[in-house]
Amino acid sequence: MHRFSSVALVDRRGWLLMQERDEHPVIDPEKWGLPGGSIEPGETPEQAAHRELAEETGVELTSGLEAAGEWTFHSPACGGDDTVHLFAAAVDLVDADIVCGEGRQMVFVAPREVLEKDLTVSGRLLLPLFLTSPLYDRLCQ
Repeated sequence: MHRFSSVALVDRRGWLLMQERDEHPVIDPEKWGLPGGSIEPGETPEQAAHRELAEETGVELTSGLEAAGEWTFHSPACGGDDTVHLFAAAVDLVDADIVCGEGRQMVFVAPREVLEKDLTVSGRLLLPLFLTSPLYDRLCQ
């Protein structure tokens, strides 16, 4: 089993920061998903979320990440079950504040367009749940 942490950053408009993956990843190439990645040995899921967010976007949050849930799902690419931990935060950022450290692009996407994207396996699981959650509603206020 692989363990991952992902981060849903929500801007003032309620838009989500999304990553368009390029052709290089083994898992879900050329799909859309949230910033995040593997939890390294000795890391907590929250530590991994902060590290991955900084590596992939240049955004370093010292606080404000809230646990949004944990899900286990079958990963065809890995041939087994994976667990993803989702964290979320409201931010006062725009696309120009984001450094795309991985993938083709990292941009804020309108919620009505998020589910229309060609999503990663974890994105197809997490994003419909997150976008209808009380946490998302609260982060949009």
